[in-house]
Formats: sequence, structure tokens, C-alpha cells
Amino acid sequence: MKQSIYFVVAVWLCLSAVGYAQQPIISLYPGVAPGSENAKQKEVTFVNPDQQSRIRNVTQPALTAFLPEKSKANGTAIIIAPGGGFMHLAMQKEGTDLARWLQARGVAAFVLKYRLIDSGTEEEYRERAAAMNRATAASSAPAAAPATPPAPNPARQQAVEFAIADGQQAVKLVRQRAAEWNLNPERIGLAGFSAGGMLTMGVVMKNDAASRPNFAAPIYGGNTNNIAVAKDAPPLFITVASDDPVASVSSAQLYLAWKAAGRSAELHIYAQGGHGFGMTKRGLPVDGWVERFGEWLQQQGLLK
Repeated sequence: MKQSIYFVVAVWLCLSAVGYAQQPIISLYPGVAPGSENAKQKEVTFVNPDQQSRIRNVTQPALTAFLPEKSKANGTAIIIAPGGGFMHLAMQKEGTDLARWLQARGVAAFVLKYRLIDSGTEEEYRERAAAMNRATAASSAPAAAPATPPAPNPARQQAVEFAIADGQQAVKLVRQRAAEWNLNPERIGLAGFSAGGMLTMGVVMKNDAASRPNFAAPIYGGNTNNIAVAKDAPPLFITVASDDPVASVSSAQLYLAWKAAGRSAELHIYAQGGHGFGMTKRGLPVDGWVERFGEWLQQQGLLK
């Protein structure tokens, strides 16, 4: 029985790898990513218990392009940053699934594989992932006393900074090569889930002309990090579940910050969905978030 299961999983992995390899992969940097010259960890692709493709120990960031048929292409591009707590990337439900949804509607999608914290061996990764899950669960429980601020984590902070730098480079690269991909350089967006939402808002709040997206969609993640909202900040599409212990409050605060600055923002809060729903169908109203995203893109003149 076990051998049959292993065989099925192996075949699934091979088919997934073939489908993934068919898409053009573009390195973000001409050589080693700046700051990662001494990185030792080896990149690992694996499948989690929910049969979702993931990647960890990323040191060489890249974009995987999902380009639409020329007859459908509308000139809009969206860079997608999957989440995973900067320990791994949920490449499927928060990456390629959305990319294919956009591609079918004429939008060029680029899934961003950005740099992560060194998660160590498989055993070390499992221990750290379990600890992260426990911390997420604890954050949703009523606190008996004021929570103690977490101890500084220099390795994680560096990973966050590298991820934001990779997000900036991704926007620059897609904009620079817009003519090659038949894109409008003024219609380059950035969408991110969870940690990818932090990356997204990190890029937006940098307010650098060359790397700032023309629109952004932080999905259950991201905040202003106490930085003033620019007078010409791009429009935002924000969505989250009310029962998300990680991002529900910060998502609402992000919307209010944009409104206070007089900038355009749309916020959808669903009663149920938790954290990390991505493109997974759960039989809940939150399943329709991507259709609301499509409607918002249409209202922005970014989707036909």
C-alpha cells in the first residue's frame, strides 16, 4: 500500500515539475543575488501533506513567467509573491494557481521565487515550521496577560530585507523588459500572500519610482510599517478573513491608512477563511475573493 502511495506521489511530482519547467524562468540578477554571496543552503522543492508544492532555502531569486496568448494579452502584468513565513514558499495555491487564472484572462503573471531564511535540514525545517504553526495558533487564543514582544530575530529580519529587495528588482526587471513581453510599463502590479503581502507592502512603502508597482494587492498580509503613505501611493486591493489571527487587524488598518491619505483602496473581509486560504476552495464565501479581485482589476482598467 505504502509503495503505491509513494509511486503516485512520485508521478505527481514528475508531472508537476514538467508543467512548471514549461514556463520561462528568468533570474532576477545577472549573477549571485547581492548579499547572498556566502549562502550555503541548498534549495529544496517538496510537497506538503496537503499535496501542495513548496520551496525552501531559496538563495537565487527568479521569476516564472505565465504569458497569455497574444490574442488575449491586454498589456497588464502582475508579479505574484507566495507566502510561507519567509521559511518556505507556497508556490502552488499562492503562486501558480493564481498565475494561471490571470494568464487565462489576458494578464501576464510572474511568480516570484524570493530569498528565504535558511531553514536547515528537513528535520530542522519541520521543527521550525511546527513552532511557527504553534505561534500562529497561540496568537488567536485570548491572552490572559499582555503578550511579550518576540525576541529580535536577525536572520529573519535579513530575510525580510532580502525579500523586499527581490520584490523591487522584480518590478524593475518586468518594467525594463515590458516591450519584449508586450506589456504596458505603466500597468505593472504586485500581489502577495501573507509574507508575500509583507514583501508587497515593503516594496510599495519604499516609494522608489523605478520599482514601485502601479497597483498592489496585499492578500492577508502587509502593513505600512509606520511609514507615511505617499501622496501618489498606488491603488490597493486588500482581502482577508475576519478569523485570521495573523492579518485581519493589520489589513483593516492598512485600508484606513490608505483612506486617511486620500488614496484608492478596496477591502474585503470574509467572516471565515482563516490564514492562508489562497486559491484553495473551501466551500465558503471567501472562495470568491479572486473573482472580486478580477472585478477590481476591471474597474481599474487593467482587465477586459
